[in-house]
Amino acid sequence: MRTPSSTELDRIAARCAAKPKVSAFGAAIEQPSTGFTWEYGESKRPYFIASITKLYTVAMIMQLRDERALTLDTRAAEILGVDTMRGLNVHDGHDYGPAVTVRELLSQTSGIPDYYDQKRPDGTTFADDMIRADAAWSFDDFLDMARSLPSRFTPSEPGRAQYCDTNYQLLGRVIEVATAGSFADALRRRVLEPLGLQHTWLFTPQTLDRYDEVAPLRHGRIPLRIPKTIASFPPDGAVVSTATDQLRFLRAFITGELFPAQYLTEMTAQWNSVFSPLVPIHYGVGLMRYRQPRWQTPFAPAPAMIGHSGAFGTVLYYVPDRDLYLAATVNQMRAVSLPHILLLRLAYRFRRQTVRTSA
Repeated sequence: MRTPSSTELDRIAARCAAKPKVSAFGAAIEQPSTGFTWEYGESKRPYFIASITKLYTVAMIMQLRDERALTLDTRAAEILGVDTMRGLNVHDGHDYGPAVTVRELLSQTSGIPDYYDQKRPDGTTFADDMIRADAAWSFDDFLDMARSLPSRFTPSEPGRAQYCDTNYQLLGRVIEVATAGSFADALRRRVLEPLGLQHTWLFTPQTLDRYDEVAPLRHGRIPLRIPKTIASFPPDGAVVSTATDQLRFLRAFITGELFPAQYLTEMTAQWNSVFSPLVPIHYGVGLMRYRQPRWQTPFAPAPAMIGHSGAFGTVLYYVPDRDLYLAATVNQMRAVSLPHILLLRLAYRFRRQTVRTSA
C-alpha cells in the first residue's frame, strides 16, 4: 500500500480550497492500517454536515434493532400509528403508506415522495423556498408536503428507489417513539457521548443562537442564513460537526463500535440508484456508495467509497480497499460534485503498490 506525503495531499487540497465557489474548506484523512493521518484547512471548525446526519439516524436504528425494539421488516405504522403513515404512498386508489417498513425507509425504496427536492406541480421545490427565505417547519408540515406530491412507485418495487428526506424524518420519529424521548437526547446518549464527539451537536430551535459558531454557507455567491430551516431537519440534516469528529464517527459506524459489525454486510449487499443514471451514487440500507463508472476513469479504476454526502458540499466516506477514511466540506450548495472529485484525487494517492517480477 503506497502512503503519500502530506505535501502531496496539501497541494491537492489547496487547489480545491482556492476555488471561488468554496466558502470555508476543511478536510481530514485517517488510514488506521498504517497510522497515517492528515488534516487541511479548517478541519476543526464546526460545519453543518447536512444529509450526513442520516448516518447518525441509521446508527441509532441499528442499535434499536440490536435491542430488539424493532426489526428491519417492522412496519413503521406499528410504531408511529397508521394515521401517521396514511396517504404517504398512494397508487391506483390503494394506500401503501401503512405497509412501508423500516427497511424501505432506510434503503430509500419506500416510494414515499421527497418533501425536500421533489418538484411540485408548479415546478418549484421546498429546497427553492429554503434558499429564498428562512422559516421553521414541523414533522407534520413535512408529511403534509409529501402527501401533496405523487408517489413514483409502490414500496419495494423492483429496481426502483428515490432519495427521500421524508423517509428519514419518519425514521427520526421512530427513534423518538422507541426511546420515549427526543431525537436530540437519543443522539447524545447513544452516539455523541459514547464516542466522545465533543465538537458534534444537533442544531435545534433551542440552539439558534449558535448559528454563527458554524462555518458560513453559500448558494453560489449568495450567503445563506437559514437557522430556522436547518433546525427543522433533526434526523435528516441538522447535525453540526468537524472533519476530525466525522472521521471518529465513521470509524465507529464501519467497525462495529456503534452497532454489530455483521449488520454492515447486509447494509451493503444491494445498491440502488437514487438519482439520475449520470450520478454515480447508489443507496444500500442506510448509506451511500460513490463509485465512478470505468468509462469516466479511463486511466485507473476509481475506488468504491461508502458513507454519505450532503447538500452543503459535505462528504464522509470510507474506501475499503485502501482502509481509508475521508471527510471534507466546501460549505457550498452549488458545488455538490466538487468535494467528491477532491476525495477521488486524494484516494488515488493511496494506490496499491505494484509488485514487479522478473521475466
